[in-house]
Amino acid sequence: MKNLFSYIFVLIIMIFIWCMESLAQSGWYWQNPIPQGNDLRSVSFINTNIGIAVGDYGTIIHTTDSGTSWTKQSSGTLSPLGSISFIDSNYISVAGGDGTILRTTNRGTNWTKQSSGTTENLLGIYFADRNNGVTASLHRVLHTTDGGATWINRISSGLSSSSIHRIIFADTSNGTAVGSYYDGFNIESKSIIYTTTDGGRNWFGTSVGVTYALNDVSFTDINTGAAVGTNGTILRTTNGGFNWTKQTSAAAYLNGVFFIDENIGTAVGSSGAVIRTTDGGTTWTNQTSGISEELYKVFFSNANVGIIVGRCGTILRTTDGGANWTCLSSGPKYDIYESSFVNVNIGTAVGNHGTILRTTNGGKSWISQVSGTTKDLFSVSFIDANTGTAVGSDGTILRTSNGGTNWLNQSSGTTNHLVGVAFSDSNIGIAVGSWRIILRTTNAGATWTTQSSGAGYLNSVLFTDPNNVIVVGDYGTILHSTNKGESWTAQSSGTTNHLYSVCFADVNIGTSVGGDGTVLRTTNGGENWTSQVSGTINELKGVSFTDANNGTAVGLMGEIIRTSDGGANWISRQCGIQNYFLSVFFTDANTGIIMGANGMILGTTTGGGFVSVEKNLQTDLPQDFHLGQNYPNPFNPTTTINYSVPKRSIVTIMIYDVLGREVTTLINEEKSIGNYTLKFNAASFSSGIYFYQLKTAEFIQTKKMILLR
Repeated sequence: MKNLFSYIFVLIIMIFIWCMESLAQSGWYWQNPIPQGNDLRSVSFINTNIGIAVGDYGTIIHTTDSGTSWTKQSSGTLSPLGSISFIDSNYISVAGGDGTILRTTNRGTNWTKQSSGTTENLLGIYFADRNNGVTASLHRVLHTTDGGATWINRISSGLSSSSIHRIIFADTSNGTAVGSYYDGFNIESKSIIYTTTDGGRNWFGTSVGVTYALNDVSFTDINTGAAVGTNGTILRTTNGGFNWTKQTSAAAYLNGVFFIDENIGTAVGSSGAVIRTTDGGTTWTNQTSGISEELYKVFFSNANVGIIVGRCGTILRTTDGGANWTCLSSGPKYDIYESSFVNVNIGTAVGNHGTILRTTNGGKSWISQVSGTTKDLFSVSFIDANTGTAVGSDGTILRTSNGGTNWLNQSSGTTNHLVGVAFSDSNIGIAVGSWRIILRTTNAGATWTTQSSGAGYLNSVLFTDPNNVIVVGDYGTILHSTNKGESWTAQSSGTTNHLYSVCFADVNIGTSVGGDGTVLRTTNGGENWTSQVSGTINELKGVSFTDANNGTAVGLMGEIIRTSDGGANWISRQCGIQNYFLSVFFTDANTGIIMGANGMILGTTTGGGFVSVEKNLQTDLPQDFHLGQNYPNPFNPTTTINYSVPKRSIVTIMIYDVLGREVTTLINEEKSIGNYTLKFNAASFSSGIYFYQLKTAEFIQTKKMILLR
């Protein structure tokens, strides 16, 4: 019976893993764009149904239905991925930045990182069969005869003086590289194409007499190929690259090209450009993609069925040779700056180009609203489900009284950018912005009165109660009002760094964050501010506390830090991407969202992950994989987990609840041989039974633990 339960449990886990939209298994998931928002750099199919796309921050997504739906896979890396080689439907290799090579033998259920011996960006990868493969960078070529278990790393000659953008191989000997070079006399780069016949050891360049850089190349056989690049450049060869002929297109900038045979090809590029030829490039016809995003790569599994991938997770699909393209990714991709939630379900977010989004289910779905403006919107404040105000560039102020069904423009009396707004009730509100402007209304925005001006920005405003207001801004500025904003008193912050966000748990306890990882804390309403150690030098743009102890701050380069003791200790949290995070809001200790560049909205229901400390115990080397029973058990809130790894492996340790739902991932990375101990802090988890599971490509074991709070 116990074995049956284990089997059923593992089956449930596998189903959840397969279906979940998670973010590097970190506790954060994409709410916008959907299915995910990282740039996708390449796409490939082994047949009409089975394909993968790869991109920035280790992104891998997988389809088994011809691209109609996509599932995110865990790559175990944050390096950018840019090239794919299908050996068959199960064996796939991927290469990318930092010398990254990944291999799967089970269609991406598990990806194993291989040792390339280089940190150079790998620009192409090719496998002739499961064992024999080649990949190359600007200065090196790597060969394997054992499926990538070992890569022979050799210095290559001929490419080092150029900027190479793409390398492809027709087989393990013959390859082509495209890019650009500078001749030392002209400012413009020159197109360059290299060929190799000895597996990349030596490259021979051909100047093709074109001024512009080449970005991609596609061959249908050893002789027939095409290359594309900037300024709509298209080149064609029918003799293996010895001669190239320039073709004409109306596109401005081309990033990717793919030919299904010697006649039928498609190229993609900037501003949603898609062009098609059916006569080997003699004529190219513009197609309508329906979007304006940058498109990076295209692949056709036959003459009719094709996929395009691009910026911010863009995925386009056609079943009629491009006569019609359907966008499979959804959601706006303008920067999202801030949100305002009135409860755990109802919230509004604002961003560039007049973007306003509304959710009524805690962010599971976001609906675009008509703002009536193309101005950038930087801040929003709702006092109930219906009544809200948004502010933005050039003095823009918008007001709704019906939950955003209609937004009405209000006269601010200024052209200054307004970057923060807060209301204490339906009538009294404060807006702040550039040139230290403060606007105040007492009649729901019918009129706004200017109170202050000067150099620099005021970046955020908050009512801590109906009377007390806090404003923070550039050069460490903190202003306090005790009379609903009628008058202001400067407070001493102790810093000259810019402050971008402020949050109070009550009228006394507050936190402000800003440049160079600045975190300030007050326990007396701002009379005194104390600097805290954030552990980062990245700019922090947003902060949210749900009580005096539990808080999260976010910032540039994907920075997330979290505290459960009022900031005495800030712990870095990883979510798997390094986007610009611009704001954060939590409705309770576990449920929150992050918003940022390129339409990014991330959600969590687990507090965004875990707190853990791991050590490799230098004892006798293990002979087998092993997962130990946690101790103490039951525990509150910390426990220790021991595990053993007998050989270098990608190791994943996940936590699940009793329904088999993934709660968080403790470890998902390559481990060398050794015995490890992991300390797990479940301070943000509720009491109950949990399961933890160790998983590698050849081993899986699950154990039970009990959290008693």
